[in-house]
Amino acid sequence: MQSVQVLIVGAGPVGLALAIELGHRGIRCLLVERNDRVGYAPRAKTTNVRTREHLRRWGIADQLRAASPLGMDYPSNVVFVTRLAGPELTRFENAMYCAPGRNPLYSEHAQWIPQYTVEEVLRAHAQSLPGVELRFNCELGGFDQDEEGVEVHLHDRVGDTDFCVRADYVVGADGARSKVRELIGARMEGTYGLSRNYNIVFRAPGLAQAHRHGPAIMYWQVNTELPSLIGPMDRGDTWFFMPTRVPEGVKLSDLDAAALIRQATGLDLPYEVLSSDEWVASRLIADRYSDRRVFLAGDACHLHPPFGGYGMNMGVADGVDLGWKLAARLQGWGGDALLASYEAERRPVHEWVMAEAEANHAVLGNQLSAAGVEDDTPEGRRLRAEIGVRIQATKMREFATLGVVLGYRYEDSPVTVPDGTAAPARDFINYVPTSRPGSLAPHAWLHDGSSLYDLFGPGFTLLAAPQADRAELERIRLQCADARLPLKVLQCEEGGVASLYPTRYTLVRPDQHVAWRGNDWPEDGRGLLDRVTGRAPG
Repeated sequence: MQSVQVLIVGAGPVGLALAIELGHRGIRCLLVERNDRVGYAPRAKTTNVRTREHLRRWGIADQLRAASPLGMDYPSNVVFVTRLAGPELTRFENAMYCAPGRNPLYSEHAQWIPQYTVEEVLRAHAQSLPGVELRFNCELGGFDQDEEGVEVHLHDRVGDTDFCVRADYVVGADGARSKVRELIGARMEGTYGLSRNYNIVFRAPGLAQAHRHGPAIMYWQVNTELPSLIGPMDRGDTWFFMPTRVPEGVKLSDLDAAALIRQATGLDLPYEVLSSDEWVASRLIADRYSDRRVFLAGDACHLHPPFGGYGMNMGVADGVDLGWKLAARLQGWGGDALLASYEAERRPVHEWVMAEAEANHAVLGNQLSAAGVEDDTPEGRRLRAEIGVRIQATKMREFATLGVVLGYRYEDSPVTVPDGTAAPARDFINYVPTSRPGSLAPHAWLHDGSSLYDLFGPGFTLLAAPQADRAELERIRLQCADARLPLKVLQCEEGGVASLYPTRYTLVRPDQHVAWRGNDWPEDGRGLLDRVTGRAPG
């Protein structure tokens, strides 16, 4: 029987991110996927700044950049129009922070790129890592847990054979219809069926030149007849089209998709439909994320509408959080409380993001339109101006979301140590960096052009002020070595860094979140280390 340390079910972005995080830490893992992960399905199209920072940490941000089908200089504008053939209502420029160039708040800009291309880059990197094995067309049958591990029953769909694998831990990253979730008896709770929607991928040579609104990553068509979203997706004049809030009783199979696109855009072009599928927007979260040695990540434990571009990115963050903690436990320097902290940290983030996504979903073209919006009359022009103002007021939170993307905090985590300072107000737009425990460690560009993040170690990093006592630093190193905690000590004399990290010491976790900060290393330094690694109760 094959033996691995972690078996991951599902080879989408979440499972791949987890496998990469484990592979970089020397953990042997097997990633199984019942499909072969090919197709046109648009799924996610925004890889946000935080996800790309993880890719930078893994050394593959440049590979994703090079894979951009539209080119990195393609403007990430979101334009609201009545139709592609009609007048413009308003626009958001540099939506999602995709514009190249350095921003002091983050080390990597976002990227508009199809999810299947992101998967290709992640998959190639995962397969290059020693200890990481991927098996496609391999289906989970079931598993049995005991105190020492999990015996997993698998089925090879190509060879039509059954076999078993012994794993220390199992992670279900197997999506909305998760079999792993079913097997551990977890239930999804919340609201199913907020709306019905269609995804249609098509080829349309000349469409980009047939309208007067200029390049954009997404065009919202706001009218009373066929409100929808449309935009370029890939090379070869490949676009996506998504009618929103489709009425009950209307079936995709009954529609002429090409005629629907022609009607929605007002542009009479040859439209070649490549794929189409129906999806239902819901807000659901699992009642629990784990059962002993089995964990859930990504859509297997949380689902929400896609508006805001959070879904895939939130799942990748799940993989990162769970990945370093599983590695720490397997390598002996992390305790059981570290694994328990996974749900304690991620659930509040999921609930915040789900609320944001649902708020965005509540205001689509269906709600923004009004009778007469397309009229070429003074009243029609006045109405379009009013709708443009309303769009700016209501949709800003969907396209300018740095406060959510970088501002989420693990302040109530059992493996972070609060310092008594007040939590900053939650803000979906504005991100204010802080080294307060639980927060993402503030980013800074250094004088040599590198990122402060590039200097962080793969384990914990202790940012020490230049005036920190050398003898005390040596004592800290010895305590960490005794605890088998991987630690890098980093002293930076640049003023910009000092202003972001005002205490003498800041302890940063492997996922770049702050675990503790203070002006004096505690007398019971070992107790602090046991707390942040989950070997002592929080």
